[in-house]
Amino acid sequence: KLGLGAYELDDVEWMLAAQLWDILMILKHTTLFFSCGTPNLVMVIPVMNHIDTIPLSISFTIFTNGIIKTKTLHPALRAALHIAKITLNRYYSLTNESETYWIAMVLHPSYKLDYFTSAGWQGEWISMAHDIVH
Repeated sequence: KLGLGAYELDDVEWMLAAQLWDILMILKHTTLFFSCGTPNLVMVIPVMNHIDTIPLSISFTIFTNGIIKTKTLHPALRAALHIAKITLNRYYSLTNESETYWIAMVLHPSYKLDYFTSAGWQGEWISMAHDIVH
C-alpha cells in the first residue's frame, strides 16, 4: 500500500470540485472566446454583460449576481466568486473611461443604440453614447 488514503477526497470535497467545475467552465468558455480569431471592441461589452446572466446548472441562478447569494454554493466558492466579480467589474468599468467602446457599439450595424436599451442601460448613459458619436 502506498499510503495515499489520506489524500482521498471526502463527500464535501467532491461537492466543492463539482461546483467549482461548473464555475470554471463559464470562465474557460469566455477565455477561449476572446482568445480565438480576432476579438474586437464590439465583442467586449456584450460578453461582459452575458457573463452576468449565465445560469449555472448547480443552482439555477445567475453567475455573478445571484450565485454569490445562493445557499447552494459552498461559502468558500461564494467568497471567491464575490472577489472575482469585484475584479471583473473593476476591469469592465474601465470601458466607461474609453469612448472607443461606446463608439464601436453605436456604429456597429448589429447593435447601435438598441443594444444599450435592450441591455437595460440607464437613459443617461444611452444619451451620452449618442452624444459621443454625434
